[in-house]
Amino acid sequence: MERRYVLKKPVPLRNYRVDYDRELNEEQREVVLAGGGPLLVIAGAGSGKTRTLVYRVSRLIESGTDPSRIVLLTFTNKASREMLRRVEALLTVDTRRLLGGTFHSVGNRLLRRFGVRVGLASNFTILDPEDARELLEASTSDRGIPVVERRFPKGDVLLDLYSSTINTGRPFSEVLGERAPHFSALEAEIAGVFQRYRERKRLGNACDYDDLLLLWKRLLDESPETAAQMAASYDHVLVDEYQDTNRLQGDLVDGMARVRRNVTVVGDDAQAIYSFRGASFENILGFPERYPDAKTYRLTTNYRSTPPILALANASIAHNVRQFPKDLRAAREGGVPPAVVALPDIPDQASFVAQRLLEWHDEGEKLSELAVLYRAHYQALELQIELTRRGIPYEIRSGMRFFEQRHVKDVLAFLRIVVNPKDELSWKRALKLFPRVGERAATAVWQAIGGRPDPLASFREREGAGGIELPRGAAAALQPFRSLLGRLESPSLRSSPAEAIRAVVDGVYRDFARAKFPNGDARLDDLEQFAQFAQSYDSLPAFLEEVTLFNELSGEDVVAGEADDDRVVLSSIHQAKGLEWSRVVVMGLSEGRFPSYRSANTDQGLEEERRLFYVAVTRAKNEVNLVYPMLARDRYGVDVILEPSRFLVELPADVYERWTIETEAVPEETPASEDVPSSNPDGPVN
Repeated sequence: MERRYVLKKPVPLRNYRVDYDRELNEEQREVVLAGGGPLLVIAGAGSGKTRTLVYRVSRLIESGTDPSRIVLLTFTNKASREMLRRVEALLTVDTRRLLGGTFHSVGNRLLRRFGVRVGLASNFTILDPEDARELLEASTSDRGIPVVERRFPKGDVLLDLYSSTINTGRPFSEVLGERAPHFSALEAEIAGVFQRYRERKRLGNACDYDDLLLLWKRLLDESPETAAQMAASYDHVLVDEYQDTNRLQGDLVDGMARVRRNVTVVGDDAQAIYSFRGASFENILGFPERYPDAKTYRLTTNYRSTPPILALANASIAHNVRQFPKDLRAAREGGVPPAVVALPDIPDQASFVAQRLLEWHDEGEKLSELAVLYRAHYQALELQIELTRRGIPYEIRSGMRFFEQRHVKDVLAFLRIVVNPKDELSWKRALKLFPRVGERAATAVWQAIGGRPDPLASFREREGAGGIELPRGAAAALQPFRSLLGRLESPSLRSSPAEAIRAVVDGVYRDFARAKFPNGDARLDDLEQFAQFAQSYDSLPAFLEEVTLFNELSGEDVVAGEADDDRVVLSSIHQAKGLEWSRVVVMGLSEGRFPSYRSANTDQGLEEERRLFYVAVTRAKNEVNLVYPMLARDRYGVDVILEPSRFLVELPADVYERWTIETEAVPEETPASEDVPSSNPDGPVN
């Protein structure tokens, strides 16, 4: 009987310059010192994910890997630069040879080298989103599509549909039905525009951002020689924020790791919240299936939050079925329990949040260490007004201040025309929303009516635009404008700003928003919330006056003694991911609003909403308040009872404390002594 015995070479003892034992905790150290092969690192919130990646890159270089044979893929160039700067600080080595950056920047560098093999010359031009939008609109024109006779999607919407189709790898008909079903009847025409768009890019030797990924994938799929050359050129592929990758990016990671299979992906499945941008939860969830020999590591020591905050976050996310189970453990001690607070209505919710911010500030917190988070931007409308009233400075991280947003200003322009027909700026803003009416045509209309005693009446006349040189079709396009102005002038709408806003939306703006903006439905939600806010006003002039004053104040007045940059942060939860504050309020936690009705229709959507709640809670270091209103008014002015979010209802009672709100009685003013009526009906005794 013969037996084989393998004589192994002794592994030399490594004398690392970096003291990994001292610099890392045990969980991080296991990842950093792990050998080759596929590695999945589930990095919980606040667990030192970036630190772990930085030290793994350092350790690979210290172990003899040439930096030029490492690929580091991130979601921002800033993150890549920061990681490489920290590696250089640890090792004093030049990391410029390392292929690091966003997927798009890495794709660009590879295509400059190999792009000729897929028909792309090395001096290709990259189209930014504005260039791509203009080229799509030019392609629409090339196709001769009558955009005036019917609403056809504008360049921004076309770009969103095109990009979503490319990045998700789904059929265009499926993407169209999900993101813009109101354009389903135009599917063939839109597909033709996309075909012409691709032709024009090819003729101009140009790439848009999506092509940087798509052509990189074509090199991996269609050119075996190039694929083998690229994959063999790199020993290690490391990916940050892996839970946010879309299907195309996931395929690129797998393609680059095909030969060496030394791929390290770091992310948190519990923070996968960007499916609306095309991110594929299946990339991280299915990693062990695609790599059966993968080793999975968990980073669960949280350095950010107190134990009570993490206890609530753990209890919430445990309700998700599709996940990598883990419990975050706090490196800190102590802390106050999260508070669940029910308020009578939406104005009271805003009042409570403002009061809590001031209380925390009085306790010594900088305003910039306080944040208010919400599911959707429109939920912050009343809060912005309340903060302005109280002189509390704030900054918006979820977009522009409510009254500064384009769609809000567009709708207000129609109302301002009715109140002040001499308002030239509002006339031009409203006019340019209609097909074939640009600056020149809008100016012509204004010059024809602006000098008349009643510009509004002049415009509404059947021949009101007579004698005005307008582009062909523009006069007909303005007919809905005349009809709308007739409705807005009625006494019923002049005394109901809420219904006036809805009349503008229903009459002209709904179709415009859906054709113009990729997030048209979200903007329409904003406008409905705006209308609900307006229900407490019974006069268009009074409403416009107050809205304008709020817009001018904008919460910019700084609390006495505070630095100019010390402001409370208001942010959507999506925008807050990756950030942290000392104390956080999560507001609007009512069923149907958070989770939203749209997202909670499927099990996958509901679980993503719960992950969103988890992200919100884990932004807080020291304290979190979870707030919801019990009443809201619908579009008919009827009070509607709101149930607390299921994310609150499903929490065990021992992970939070419930606050009962009492309204302080306002003491009556004591009249001055000389005004106090005498108890003697006959008057004072002389």
